[in-house]
Amino acid sequence: MAHPQYFFAPCPRGLESALATELQRLGASSVKEDDGGVGFEGNWETCYRANLESRIASRILWRVAYGPYAGEADVYEAALALPWHEWFAASRTIRVNVAAVRCPLRSLDFVTLRIKDAVCDKFRRVAGCRPSVDTFQPDIRIHGFLDARNFSLYLDTSGDPLFKRGLRKSAGEAPIRENLAAGILHLAGWTTGMPLLDPMCGSGTFLIEAVQISLDIAPGSGRGFAFEKLGEFDEGLWKRLKAAAADREKPKRPQPIFGSDLYGDALSMARTNLSASGFSEVVTLKQANVLEIAAPAPSGTIVTNPPYGRRMGEQQRLEDFYPRLGDMLKKKFSGWKAYIITADPLLPKRIRLAASRRIPLFNGSLECRLLEYKMIAGGMRRGSASIGSANTGPHSLADQGCP
Repeated sequence: MAHPQYFFAPCPRGLESALATELQRLGASSVKEDDGGVGFEGNWETCYRANLESRIASRILWRVAYGPYAGEADVYEAALALPWHEWFAASRTIRVNVAAVRCPLRSLDFVTLRIKDAVCDKFRRVAGCRPSVDTFQPDIRIHGFLDARNFSLYLDTSGDPLFKRGLRKSAGEAPIRENLAAGILHLAGWTTGMPLLDPMCGSGTFLIEAVQISLDIAPGSGRGFAFEKLGEFDEGLWKRLKAAAADREKPKRPQPIFGSDLYGDALSMARTNLSASGFSEVVTLKQANVLEIAAPAPSGTIVTNPPYGRRMGEQQRLEDFYPRLGDMLKKKFSGWKAYIITADPLLPKRIRLAASRRIPLFNGSLECRLLEYKMIAGGMRRGSASIGSANTGPHSLADQGCP
């Protein structure tokens, strides 16, 4: 790619602005936010760096075709015209995924089939053989996206989604995705050296993301990427980028990052994940009831993803728990800011604190709110003049794979 190419980086909805800022820092140009992601321009170095260092993107997709269509035949012909054989070998396995918004065509499954046929037909014409389809662990993922008038085709340069850092060995019942956790830390304004506490840490996702930020560890340093299987892969450039990232890493020393959980099995998962990542000595962990803990520093940031119930008995227990959680934060964490992500509509009402911000976010397809509470002594009850008005704009779209 001697001249700039167009890429699209999907991300959890609500984090588009944070991702745009991050991509600009990584060298992207013509950065533009869209629903569910960010478009940008760059070369292979930009692509490699975004995969290696982005903490918020879900994937980095390289757009290889864009244009109008009237039916499936137009999409087929456009896909057939592309030099797939120059981008990857016939021995590679493929998978095609298609998403759409306001698409007039009846069947996305048929569009998916026609794109796959076009790729295979091109290989037969040029090489006399065709790639096989693997829907589970393909070497190459091809993404199609259609709106009312135009379609795009992308080659996925990431492979496995970027939130799979290759660090977490054990997960709880409803783990938060790593890139969402990193985005929440960004939204919270948390930076290296500031005390951080997750008092219901579960498998430790917030803690591990915070450690990587504190030690300047590239989130993709421990995994592979699909671009390594493409014909234009520049191995020398990739090795230089990885070496530069490794040189920036800081020594693994204790940080003011604290985690606790009531349940020993959850804390065991966090310890397992921190140990597997080599971060056991960096984070302070203890088993404790969130309602009984004390602030580990005079000020700092709380980030947490509390449990929420689906059954009647669980809901009743949470109705009792949420007000007590609010009382604990008010009494013991004056001077702190708390960020609670929840999919439970009861929590904002029951916690009896006034949120200064309510940010719509998605954890996968699960719609959530990130609630910000500024713990000002004597000023945290709902309706207090010391708390700003909440931002409660509607947000109901699910995360899409492409723009």
